[in-house]
Amino acid sequence: MRTLLVTGPGGAGRTTVAAATALAAARRGERVLVLSADAGDPLRTVLGPDEVPGLTVGRIDSADEFRTELVALQERGTAVLGMLGARPLGEEELTELPGAEQFALLRALRRSATAGFDLVVVDMPPLHQAVAALALPAQLRRYLTRLVPAERQAARALRPVLAQLAGVPMPAQWLYEAAARWEQELAAVQAVVEAPTTSVRLVAEPGPGADEALRLGRLGLALHGLAVGPVLANRLVPAGSADPWLAGLAARQDKYASRWPGHRPLPHLGRDPRGPEDLTLLDPGPQTAPARPDWPVEDRRAEDGVLVWTVPLPGAEKPELDLVRRGDELLLTAGPHRRIVPLPAVLRRCTVSGAALADDTLRIRFTPDPALWPTR
Repeated sequence: MRTLLVTGPGGAGRTTVAAATALAAARRGERVLVLSADAGDPLRTVLGPDEVPGLTVGRIDSADEFRTELVALQERGTAVLGMLGARPLGEEELTELPGAEQFALLRALRRSATAGFDLVVVDMPPLHQAVAALALPAQLRRYLTRLVPAERQAARALRPVLAQLAGVPMPAQWLYEAAARWEQELAAVQAVVEAPTTSVRLVAEPGPGADEALRLGRLGLALHGLAVGPVLANRLVPAGSADPWLAGLAARQDKYASRWPGHRPLPHLGRDPRGPEDLTLLDPGPQTAPARPDWPVEDRRAEDGVLVWTVPLPGAEKPELDLVRRGDELLLTAGPHRRIVPLPAVLRRCTVSGAALADDTLRIRFTPDPALWPTR
């Protein structure tokens, strides 16, 4: 199964491109699921009311998922909540909290991985929100590991005895059981996001605002190691018009689209695309999953006495980069994005001795620590 995540700056036509991509794949004979978390039913509006063989349209209801998950959480913790004198909330009085959309989207990604489709196309939120959502599983797993560490054998042995004496499950037991469920869920979502068959398709209407949004978005996706295909330059007006205004707009679009290597053009239809006939005109073609960015370690001890960790960061600018070594992890900041990554084993015995940015690549130099590096 392949997963294609469609995103881009706000108003770029993400939903239309997701629908066109899914429709074209279904017509090629693939079993396709297309999902959206937007309010209403935008995919059905674009696709039209008629069913398409091989195409399933789904909508992620984040409000309903929030209520269901919170009620289930209360039921699992009934004994502990009772000890604290808490009164459970009824499903009818629960309202969705900010951030619930991201969790609902991630759970939908996990479920779709085992639904038996050849292709899953996801109409993602705008680019900056999509980057944050896709980075969330790995970040939360790290938080869980630090805040709820693995239990000691003695604690595991004592808790059942204490629970029998008290007559209720001990809070620590409930906490660790909840953490274990979250860890399992997050690991499954992260596996889908980082799978070699998952890739991101970027959509943008060429212009100065979209150009900067794409630069920062691609930077964030690269920082988190996600595979990104060519940009789809959407709503391009025809070149060579006799109308000065249209000719000027076409020239400006071409100026910015030319900055996006390998971009694919999609025409402006002169109207809001509706129905299969319009979407056929916007078929962006299949996307072979691009390779995930590789972060190799180069051994240059013989030449310079260092090891070099190579991190591809397309569009990065030197003033917006920062890195800090903390134990066996590296805190790497690129523009508005931050990622905390574990160091490869070979670099844990080294100290950071410098870094340089050139050709969209950050090269971090590590000098072996004589006290830790094995001698011959």
